[in-house]
This record gives sequence, structure tokens and C-alpha cells, in this order.
Amino acid sequence: MSALNPKNKIKNIAIITSGGDAPGMNAAIRAVTRVSLYHEIKVTGVIGGYSGLITGQFINLDMSSMANILKHGGTILKTGRCAEFMQAAARKQAFEQLVRAGVDAFVCIGGDGSFTGAHTLFTEHGFSYIGVPATIDNDIFGTDYSIGFDTAVNVALDAIDRIRDTASSHDRLFIVEVMGHDSGFIAVDVGVAGGAEEIFFPENPIAVEQAIEHIKRSVARGKKSSILVTAEGKKPGRAYDLAEAIRKRAGFEARVCVLGHVQRGGSPTARDRILASRLGAYAIEKLLQGESDVMVGIQGEKLVTHKVGSILGKKKQIPNELIKLAQILSA
Repeated sequence: MSALNPKNKIKNIAIITSGGDAPGMNAAIRAVTRVSLYHEIKVTGVIGGYSGLITGQFINLDMSSMANILKHGGTILKTGRCAEFMQAAARKQAFEQLVRAGVDAFVCIGGDGSFTGAHTLFTEHGFSYIGVPATIDNDIFGTDYSIGFDTAVNVALDAIDRIRDTASSHDRLFIVEVMGHDSGFIAVDVGVAGGAEEIFFPENPIAVEQAIEHIKRSVARGKKSSILVTAEGKKPGRAYDLAEAIRKRAGFEARVCVLGHVQRGGSPTARDRILASRLGAYAIEKLLQGESDVMVGIQGEKLVTHKVGSILGKKKQIPNELIKLAQILSA
């Protein structure tokens, strides 16, 4: 089977959600499904990510199955990571499952790992697809925002606002750990919006001593409570390790709050719902125009596409002005 071109009529589009779940995935599924049905294209849902693709776990998606999913987090198609898909034999089996089901192309909603799998399947078997970026980490190169990021930031910000109240009541130091994998996008946005006294994130590592000096200056000004925000991971360090280091070096006792997966659940924000709807609809538009092996994204308010092979492995950078602003505001 070869990649589709404008002369090929697409009759059946599959949808797969892969990798970590992100609030807004359901909104993207809804947009892809309803826009496809508008064009009289059948829609097939793949259950369980690439594992479901290998085993042929397919369901039919119609208008009624899209009812009331917009407000829910997670993904009705389930998701997961699939090490088996890294094997050529598994990808060949997945390709055969798609052909057997009469699928002409698919939309992959996920992150870098998901796009790597889809890109490899395209390279080996020419199977057409469009990638839709969905990860709370917001670390996908080529798009300003990915689905789920705004919700995760707002969930974390709400938690920090609440922690600020109890920190002030007890004159305490709190360290709040947010998600983000190896990226600091959530930490920086939450830190700036939540007024954190220091932000620890991989792209701009700071020494523990720097944070201690910052806390001491705050105390000297009469400030009784402080909140530090740290991104998860070994660099710059998980919250408990950071708290222990501060205790040993300065004697400050810090309370730790690890927000964890609460940031990935819950109802998506309006911004994530709208972004997911726009990107899902744009993915179908691009498929109908004959494009494939591309990711749709947003830059400013403009919807864009990038060849997936050109973005894989590239590191998305936090804007320097935002990093500088975070440093100035936390001083």
C-alpha cells in the first residue's frame, strides 16, 4: 500500500491515542471523528494505543459515540506505551491489521514517541498518517502549545495557590514538584503565574546554595513563607532530595508537595478544548489535501504543518525572555 495522494479517495480514517494521556485528547478525537463524518468518511477507533494497533482492537466511531466526551480528561480510546512496536515484525503486523480493516490513513494523537512510531510505519510501509501533538509536557518541537499543557498548568497553579494559603498561615517553606518529564515548561509557567520564590528546571539549572541565599534574603525582608517550584526528574532533582539538601545546608525545614498525575486528569480547559478541536479538524483537512507524515501544530494563532522527520529529536526551548522574567520576578 502506498501513501495517499489527492487523487486517492479516503474512505476510512483510524484514530489512535498513544503515550501519556493528556486533557483534551477526547476533544481531538471528537473533532477528527465529526469532521471525517461530515466528509462522509468512516472512522475507526484503535483501542489501547499501538498495542491495539498490533492486535487489531478496532471499534467504529460515529456521532453518538462522540456525545458528551468533550468535557472529560483522558481518552476514550485508552492509551499506553508499547515497547513491542519498536520491532519491525510488530509494525508489519500493525500495517496488516490496518489494511485488513480497510483503513486508508490514521490520525496519531500523542507526543514524540508516538510520532516516531507512526513515522517509522510510514517509512517502512508507506501508510499515511497525520500527527496531532498532545502532551502536558509541551515539549514537542514545531508547535507553541500541545494539547493538555494549559490544563496541567492550571491544575498545578490552583494547587500552588492553595498551598500558598497554608504556607502563609504557618510561616513555612514549601517545595512543589510538578510534572514535565525532562522539560521545564510546566514548572516555569506555574512558577511565574504562582509567584514562586525559586524555580528549578532542567533548561536552567541553579545550585541549591542559590535557592538558600534567596530564601535568606526573603527572610531578611521580613517574609515568613516561601514556595519553590521544581520540575520532576533527576536534574535538577526531585522535591524530597531538594528539601533534604536545603535542610542539611541551611537548617530550613521544607514541606514537600508532589502533584504527580493529578495534573494529567480532570476536565480540560477551554483553551485545550479549542486547541484540540482546531488541530483535529486541521489534521483531516491536511489528509484530504493529500499530505502525510506531517504533524499539525500552532504557532501564534496560525495552524501549521511540519514533516515529522524534520522535528523528531529536536529540543524545544523555553523562551529566554520567559526564563529571565522568572528570575526577575522571583528576586
